[in-house]
Amino acid sequence: MNQVEIKATFSGVSAAHEALHKLQALRVVDVGGLYEQGLLTATVNEEIADKARHLIEQIGGQVDTSII
Repeated sequence: MNQVEIKATFSGVSAAHEALHKLQALRVVDVGGLYEQGLLTATVNEEIADKARHLIEQIGGQVDTSII
């Protein structure tokens, strides 16, 4: 099973925190970042990567992904 690293940027702190909590609910492998700067990184299993990207985009984040 491949994992996908997602890097996201948000215009505000609250959006980054919202994404953090929603990604945790998806049971991502790992999530972290510099939320105060609107930056978030998450490692997810490939089967939920599309759902995680969509969630981030709905909140207003810009997404960059890579398979690890």
